Amino acid sequence: MRVWLKWTVFSLLLIHLSAGAQSQEEERDAARELADSVVQSAQATNQPVDTSPLTDLGDEYTNSIELLKNRFRVDYNVEEITMVFFREYGSAPVVLVRPDGSKLFQGRVDEEKVQWFDSDTFDMITIKNPVPGPWQAVGQILPQSRVMVLSDVELHADPLPNILFAGEILKSTAYLTNNGKPIENKQFRNVVDLDIEFKSTNNPNYGNFGSSDQSIATFKDDGRGMDERPGDGVFTGQFNLKIPAGEWKPTFRVSTPMYTREQIGELIVLHENPVVIDVELDGGGEGYHKIIIDVDRELVDIESLLVDGKIKFPNTDMQNFSLTEGGAEAREHLIVAYEEGVFRVKLTAYGTTMDGRDFILDVPEYSFVAEGPPEPEIEDPLVESEDPIIDGSTPLTAAPTISDPTESEVTKEGMDDDTLTLILVAVNGSIVLLGAIAAVVIIVLRKKPAKSLKAESATKPKPQTTDADLTMEPEPKGVKKLLNMFKKRNKQDDA
Repeated sequence: MRVWLKWTVFSLLLIHLSAGAQSQEEERDAARELADSVVQSAQATNQPVDTSPLTDLGDEYTNSIELLKNRFRVDYNVEEITMVFFREYGSAPVVLVRPDGSKLFQGRVDEEKVQWFDSDTFDMITIKNPVPGPWQAVGQILPQSRVMVLSDVELHADPLPNILFAGEILKSTAYLTNNGKPIENKQFRNVVDLDIEFKSTNNPNYGNFGSSDQSIATFKDDGRGMDERPGDGVFTGQFNLKIPAGEWKPTFRVSTPMYTREQIGELIVLHENPVVIDVELDGGGEGYHKIIIDVDRELVDIESLLVDGKIKFPNTDMQNFSLTEGGAEAREHLIVAYEEGVFRVKLTAYGTTMDGRDFILDVPEYSFVAEGPPEPEIEDPLVESEDPIIDGSTPLTAAPTISDPTESEVTKEGMDDDTLTLILVAVNGSIVLLGAIAAVVIIVLRKKPAKSLKAESATKPKPQTTDADLTMEPEPKGVKKLLNMFKKRNKQDDA
């Protein structure tokens, strides 16, 4: 009886577990059928549906199942699809699984139908005539950006101002859209390059006729430079229009590793630099030059003009200055004219156009050549090639002495280095010469008495030493010894 009960409980448990597994599998199949039926029913009834080539399978619960992660559906009417998969840094490229179970690997694809670009952080894949149905991407794909399908990427930048100047520095913002919707994916900024290029219209009536294409700005969303916040989807470009004035055609370019899209803007006319610089030599009085700064008043409001400048003197000295006072008159600045040569003036101008737009302008360098201060005049005593003293036109008096400026400078500053060195060498040489002569004389005098003493000692008997000759004094040396030799000679002569 007990054995029968155990087998009955065990059988019921197996039946319950198999029914639960079968129900879970049925739920999965139902989710797949539901996804397909929604699209088919919407097409049959002409109801508005999401036309994006990417369609999630099932609900949130179904997509959270391990086997269904990173799955997406490609519609039957898609002729070409470009996908971007963002993955962990340094991970291997993803593997794509077709609806029939076949796989696509990077480096092992039909290049006529599949183009594959991989980097350290993403894969960009373009497939022509993809197989309709559910696809799957296998790899270390980031959860917040599993897959992104590119259909029509566009750059929407702020319109350029009507009045632009050559040398102007300005800021512009833009944002990206994919199939008309803003792109909010932060990783996408590493995939595309956003640039603006100016192309010359080659109009012979303007100065840029025949000019080559000019790269003007690159948009960034990295929080550096003029960009306010990184990764906010707003790209900032900084223009520096150091190009010839004339008629240009702006071209907005969006470049990816797989393709490039361009958008042509409206024609613009770039005006000449409106700041005019002039100089009046000695215009600020004796020893000063005057710099005059004005603008094209048809384009710029003179009362809004502010100037920040730098002057480079002929001896390479630098001087900064600023002119911040407004007014309707041209701005003026005095420069010290203490020597002759080339003066260079570099300005940055701030102002407002006549239509109310603020601008920052990099003004081209202005240079001029100036002479130094006049030299003092020296009166010549000869008048009309005649000496006034000889011809009697002037009474005989002491002639005025004209001081030589070089002599006075030498007297004030003292003896120069070459003269001092020559005097020191002469003095030291004289001392050495005198020392050498004295040494020779002493040596000669020492040799003569030594020879006479030897001769006398040879003829005379050697005197005997007595107690009186014994002494405890040390034997003289040096000069004392020489003096004793002279004393002994004198005593011998006296004897």
